[in-house]
Amino acid sequence: MQQDSVSADVTRDELADQIVGEIAFDAAGLVPAIAQRHADGEVLMLAWMNAEALRETLTSGRVCYWSRSRRSLWRKGETSGHRQHLVELRYDCDKDAILLLVEQEGPACHTLRRNCFYHAVRDGAVQVLLEPEEPKEPAS
Repeated sequence: MQQDSVSADVTRDELADQIVGEIAFDAAGLVPAIAQRHADGEVLMLAWMNAEALRETLTSGRVCYWSRSRRSLWRKGETSGHRQHLVELRYDCDKDAILLLVEQEGPACHTLRRNCFYHAVRDGAVQVLLEPEEPKEPAS
C-alpha cells in the first residue's frame, strides 16, 4: 500500500501551498469543511473554506472559514471567543471535502449550542436535542 507523506523538513507555508493545490474547490472556489471535536468525535458544524481560509488555518493552527453571507474570511471565534484550534486536517478521497479535527472553545454554533446539528427527525417529528448554553461572563 502506497502512502503519501511529506517530509518533516517542509515548512508550514510549503505544506499549506501543497494542500491548497491538491484540494478540488468548486466553481465558486469553495470546499465544504466539517468540524469535529478531536477529543470525542462529536460533529460540531459544517462551513465553507476558500483557498485563503484553508491556507490560514494550516499555517496559524486557528480555524478560519469563508463566510458566504459576508463574503469575507471568518476567523472562528474572533468576535464570540468560541475559537477552534486545529489538531488535524483530513480530506476525502475525491479531495472535495475537508474534515477538521479541532479543540473547540465554548459552543460551536452561533445559537450557543454545543454543535449545529441539534435538530433530529425521529418517529415522524422534529426534535430539538440541545438547548443553548448560558453565555459565560468574560474573565476579568
